[in-house]
Amino acid sequence: MWLHGGAFLTGGGDRYGAARLVERGDAVVVTLNYRLGALGFLADPALGPEPGNYGFLDQQQALRWVRDNIESFGGDPNQVTIAGESAGGMSVCDHLVAPGSRGLFRAAIVQSGPCQAQATLSAAESKSVQYAAARGCTDRRTAAECLRALPVRKLLAAPAYSSIAGIEMPGPVTGGSVLPGKVPATPVPVMLGTTHDEFTYFLAEQAAAGREVTRHGYPRALADVFPHADAVAREYPVDAFSGNASLAYAAAVTDWAFACPAAKLGSSLPSVSRYEFNDPTSPAAAALRAPFPLGATHTAELPYLFDFAEQPTTFTPAQQRLADRMVDDWTAFVRGGPTGQAVSYRPGGAEPLTGFAEDHHCGFWASLR
Repeated sequence: MWLHGGAFLTGGGDRYGAARLVERGDAVVVTLNYRLGALGFLADPALGPEPGNYGFLDQQQALRWVRDNIESFGGDPNQVTIAGESAGGMSVCDHLVAPGSRGLFRAAIVQSGPCQAQATLSAAESKSVQYAAARGCTDRRTAAECLRALPVRKLLAAPAYSSIAGIEMPGPVTGGSVLPGKVPATPVPVMLGTTHDEFTYFLAEQAAAGREVTRHGYPRALADVFPHADAVAREYPVDAFSGNASLAYAAAVTDWAFACPAAKLGSSLPSVSRYEFNDPTSPAAAALRAPFPLGATHTAELPYLFDFAEQPTTFTPAQQRLADRMVDDWTAFVRGGPTGQAVSYRPGGAEPLTGFAEDHHCGFWASLR
């Protein structure tokens, strides 16, 4: 069951053509939509004793539907794997600890999910009250009625609960019965991975809006994100990235927000397979324009697993072999294949994943905590 990404703001399950996973991997693939933005995650306390998480509860209900109905489609309700990328990957992490999701899946795949970027219910409630007031719903006694009477166009912008280097998003919130703050993780096999250059995707969007990180602006950009900006600048000097401040900044945020948290999460799980996607030639980069090389950016692995009608993919022979290997590995995991492996997916194929912590400066980031 696939959960799409999009920062809990955009996206849809129908974008992900799963023919290769179905035909080559002999899997049943379920994609779905869930409520997004304010309609999915507004946590105004006027809406109930545990507001928010509506989009996450949609996902949970889809899991129940799969349990109850997938046998009619040739699937096995005891062999469900929940998978997602980006916000979808964050959602998978939440299902690993949500009491209401326990027993609804056998395994999980987390792709590029910054699972540490979760807001607390109290923080989300505060932001949601401000959001409601900005739309004229200031009286707490009538706020719920006021919000429900608003035209949808006034709810298209969403409240921001968490931020990754300026990328703001709503999303599931912890605290309460849906996502308690401290609960044991569901002991299921997990496949966990990232792309090598996650944050260049977001910097490309910022550069297109005229907000490119320059050498002159590099210290300020770091200071806006990191309390120890001077130490980060020394660890990621611009000259080590061919003089390109955007690449230095992207590497720092990639390692801090994606790579090293994924490594830390992997070390805490009882049964985990790890991967890194590191093919900088991915067709996903073709849709992005940036004044710097994107490398293996955020979403770069998706065309190797799914077909996208709005961006048809033409693979080179080497890319096709890599895509076939990835489909085989993903579906082998779904069928209960071996865990414990660590794989690097590169232009030449799959190799053992070695030197990950050193490559991503994980020792440095651990020293700052």
